Amino acid sequence: MKILKLVYPMTLALAVVLAATGCRNHRPYGVTPIPHEGGGLVNNLGPGGTLPGANEPGGGPQASLSGFDNMTQDRAALAAYTIHFAFDSSVIRHSEDANLQSVASALQSDPSTKLTIEGNCDERGTEEYNRALGDSRALAAREALAKLGIDPARIRTMSYGKDKPVNPAHNESAWAQNRRDDFVLLHPKTGA
Repeated sequence: MKILKLVYPMTLALAVVLAATGCRNHRPYGVTPIPHEGGGLVNNLGPGGTLPGANEPGGGPQASLSGFDNMTQDRAALAAYTIHFAFDSSVIRHSEDANLQSVASALQSDPSTKLTIEGNCDERGTEEYNRALGDSRALAAREALAKLGIDPARIRTMSYGKDKPVNPAHNESAWAQNRRDDFVLLHPKTGA
């Protein structure tokens, strides 16, 4: 009987504490926001000085997948220009600007080419979180290329999350290599 007299007040106190602290609406630690909307682009401004689709993530409307059907992948062409990200971030570092400029130059030199940006993460985090972060990273690169004058309709993005590591080790060096965007150049199929 004495135990029951102690259990009820303790249970009630625990319920009050959980209700007071567990119901707060807060952002989980370490969540990277999707790239900001409205990153103003320099060319192709529409009426009123606004860019069509500027409020869409990645610098404009997403490219139609049907426009990428008759294309051949060239993974080697831009493999040297992979960009890397800090842990839990989709912010492109200034040290990656030269790589992005090289990708933009390759696209500007041949208007018939298109691009796939593949966002990747390290193994830490849930599957859902890493898919979203990989998508956020790919969209950030798409937006950066749009600011360099590349039509966003020539670019499609995809996220592999943690599914395609370049280094399968479980340490910071491997994780740093796996937090990346890969660029895949697409050429029209011959005869298409």
